[in-house]
Amino acid sequence: MFETAELGRKLDKEEYKREESELRTTLLKVQHELDSADFPVIILVNGMAGARKGDVVNLINEWMDTRNIMTEAFEEPTEEESQRPAAWRYWMALPPAGRIGVLTHNWYTDAIRKRVYKKINEPALGACLTRANSLEKTLVDNGALIIKIWLHISRKQQAKRFKRLSKNPDTRWRVTRQDRKDAKSYDVFRKVCERTIRETSTGEAPWFVVESADRRYRRITVAKHIAAAIRKRMEAPRSDKAPRPLAEIDDPETILDTLDLSLTIDPEVYAKELEQAQGRLNTLARKAREKKVGVTLVFEGTDAAGKGGAIRRIIAPLDARQYRVIRVAAPTDEEKVHHYLWRFWRHLPRLGRFTIYDRSWYGRLLVERVEGFATEPEWMRSYKEINDFEEQLVEHGIVLMKFWVHISKDEQARRFEAREQTPWKQYKITDEDYRNREKANLYEAAANEMIERTSTEYAPWTLIESEDKRYARVKVVKALCDRLSKAIDKAK
Repeated sequence: MFETAELGRKLDKEEYKREESELRTTLLKVQHELDSADFPVIILVNGMAGARKGDVVNLINEWMDTRNIMTEAFEEPTEEESQRPAAWRYWMALPPAGRIGVLTHNWYTDAIRKRVYKKINEPALGACLTRANSLEKTLVDNGALIIKIWLHISRKQQAKRFKRLSKNPDTRWRVTRQDRKDAKSYDVFRKVCERTIRETSTGEAPWFVVESADRRYRRITVAKHIAAAIRKRMEAPRSDKAPRPLAEIDDPETILDTLDLSLTIDPEVYAKELEQAQGRLNTLARKAREKKVGVTLVFEGTDAAGKGGAIRRIIAPLDARQYRVIRVAAPTDEEKVHHYLWRFWRHLPRLGRFTIYDRSWYGRLLVERVEGFATEPEWMRSYKEINDFEEQLVEHGIVLMKFWVHISKDEQARRFEAREQTPWKQYKITDEDYRNREKANLYEAAANEMIERTSTEYAPWTLIESEDKRYARVKVVKALCDRLSKAIDKAK
């Protein structure tokens, strides 16, 4: 695979100077045009040890306007990063629309090193590469341009460079202990790298392999590729398919119709059982903190079904330092220029803590789908994106529970009226609530499909009958306790 990159290509000084002037102008021009674009550019810089990845990163920042470039080099995960799923730190480094992100030592570096030094086996490497493809497809589907640059040098070129740098006291620092270690495993690195490039050079994000021995050739070739890729993306025809609201449908038959909404609990029994469940939750929460078991709770459901009341019964026995409630509304301007999952990645809890979402990423499959804020391709691919996201949370040791809190249309009407007549509850009722009620059939049909397609083995939905609020609250707290207890028993 690398044979065509080992031809010792060079560029003479005069030609380099001639092309440099034109390229720097071109790069600044496309970057200026990108400033008003609705997509980000993500540049991944990878390669063999000694291939001068740092020089390419410096080139991008030298020849372009650094004010609109976000550069990140990932080393060993910090304590903060290790508390979240592996992809968390990459999501936090992604540029917004109109900006360029340069990522080195990225999601490929760790997987390659682990395989070279036998910390993972071949199937595990394959799983890492599959996850990388999935991440990149998620970003590209949302509009991002991903430019992947692989810098290659031969074993002979690598040895020659390290020898030259090591002889000079002023450049000796450039050859690290890790570089020397990697050089001894050149053949293994090459084999693993070839597999990585072969399996992750996709139509959405292909690799561009550059022979890296000659500084002038390397710089001009990389700069040309970046400029051409951005320009091509800017000139690509855009789809004129606008989002549109769903059409009205008849009253659907859904899984929610199977819920027994007549279930109730005696007030005295409620008080006793809730107190017992909350006491158990307090004990479990302290154990979860000790064993570093994170908890993420998602509450979705019918308007006025009692999500807020259930959340308050959960946080009542918890230490306020241990939880955070995220009430999800319309995305902010900052959130709109990122992938829709970005704002949820950023709120993920440290292990041992709780994050509770009052509404969540499922807005893409509910309000955005029904109201036409997302196109059909956008919300259709979100089923897979959300399942992948949740799988990563669970794999990292986070207890993920998803509650759908449900009431009948008649009960919803009664609660709306009660809110209007109660001064301290009037803030809970808005014109939008009534507008959503008029589309109840559409929302229920969307919820039914959402539950069926995202209720996975690792993150199933828990359906809550909430016609009786007390019954619902006790069921939620008990369900959380049972799930958390099992997770703590399994924790090391």
